[in-house]
Amino acid sequence: WDGTLTKPRSEESFILSVDVGTTSIRCHVYDKEAKIRGSCTSKVVALYPEVGHVEMDPEALWKSFITVVKGAVQGVQMRQIEALGISTQRGTFTTWDRKTGVPFHNFISWQDQRAADLVKSWNRSCTMKGIHGVMKMLYFLTRQKRLLAASLIVFSTQHVTFRLVWALTHYKQVSEGNCCFGTIDTWLLFKLTKGVHATDYSNASSTGIFDSYQMCWSGFLCSLVSLPLSIFPKVENTSHDFGSTDPSIFGVPIPIMSCGDCIWQAAMFGECCFDVGDVKITMGTGTFMDINTGSKPHTSVTGLYPLVGWKIGPEVVYLAEGNAADTGKAIKWAQELELFSDVRETSAMAYSVSDSDGVCFVPSFSGLQAPLNDPKACASLMGLKPSTTKSHLVRAILESVAFRNKQLFETMLRETHIPITKIRVDGGVSSNDFIMQLTADLFGRKVARPQHHEMSCLGAAFVAGLGVGFWRTREELKKLQSTGEVFLPKDAHKEGAGCQNREYIHTFQSWERALRRSMNWYSKP
Repeated sequence: WDGTLTKPRSEESFILSVDVGTTSIRCHVYDKEAKIRGSCTSKVVALYPEVGHVEMDPEALWKSFITVVKGAVQGVQMRQIEALGISTQRGTFTTWDRKTGVPFHNFISWQDQRAADLVKSWNRSCTMKGIHGVMKMLYFLTRQKRLLAASLIVFSTQHVTFRLVWALTHYKQVSEGNCCFGTIDTWLLFKLTKGVHATDYSNASSTGIFDSYQMCWSGFLCSLVSLPLSIFPKVENTSHDFGSTDPSIFGVPIPIMSCGDCIWQAAMFGECCFDVGDVKITMGTGTFMDINTGSKPHTSVTGLYPLVGWKIGPEVVYLAEGNAADTGKAIKWAQELELFSDVRETSAMAYSVSDSDGVCFVPSFSGLQAPLNDPKACASLMGLKPSTTKSHLVRAILESVAFRNKQLFETMLRETHIPITKIRVDGGVSSNDFIMQLTADLFGRKVARPQHHEMSCLGAAFVAGLGVGFWRTREELKKLQSTGEVFLPKDAHKEGAGCQNREYIHTFQSWERALRRSMNWYSKP
């Protein structure tokens, strides 16, 4: 290194991108063609101090971050790195001392259930019932859909709110003046910059404490649950230059573009879903379906969640999101029951029988999300017969994933009234051809699967690259996109007309009947 950030005109440059997921942290070095030129991966170690508690060590995560960055840039001069982009799992947070940078406690994961009783008590409380009643009254007076949506809000442990309330009551330092609250991106940025306390709009909007309509932390919610506004980070553009890191970390200074996109929003950007009506479906442990709603947040009354997709300069792009919690979880459960040994066998097993022999599987280990929103629903298998085989069971389980996709998709169509422009699917479960084909058949539209599955890392790289001029326009990014395979509906000549596969009308109706019988099963949510 010659002591400057200036690189020779002929020297190639790169973008560094880090994706902090639930089970792993990955770093890639991307060139101008969005090809990976260096990689490193490390495991994210989850801690389980008590039943229902899921944590991560902040300092261990920081060390893993440094390790994967150093591993990925082997063979590349740091002066060739133009910017750093970060995408992270959402809803995982910690708090720390603003002056010393020492965490008050471990990261509390989005999977953590320690606040479940607190959430239940609030959802049943007279306060919430009173608020709901006022909101409904205001709706009838004003006919503003946003007020009706507010009257249907049900708190969830997946949002940060009550896990942070729990931390506030159990760690007294959290309420003191020197406390910083932050999701993973905020913590990494604080460490990299020696003290900048900030996040981006996409991560903020995913906490459940941020008002996506007013574009600020919700003073009303914080007042309602007694959270001090002083602990929250400043919210910056998705692409924002925070200066240089400490040279002792990377060897030389490197511009940090804080592209702290949540994984799902980053994947949306990586899939180049830039236009209104673009749909991205990520099928992993759960299914997350997002539609680009443009410059206005969508107000839902059936459980779709308005998110900030990204904010670059003055432009704000919103998403409406619906999710099904038990996609990969249902398939893993079937594997643990030894219905199959290798998940790659499942597609062939499903195709080996002509139908599920009347078996219906309801994938609701964690209740049912939009549009049914029933935390009391149970997972179930119905219609079992002596003739039922493992292949029938596997087919029924895979069908249920596509059926939930259909429910979410039709909810989006019905609520947003936005014409669909394209549908792209990623995530580990998207490698299953049976689910992909059935999803295309049920949608009556073509769905595209990318060649590479790590869209979150690529999305963070794209945002960072645009921020420093590494890539100039989004049209340039679209040209870099590579599609692995396109699945066409069987009635391909009607593609885009919203038709559904006639073969599955009866099967889907039977499955919906099973779904209704699984609802409200448990006496307590």
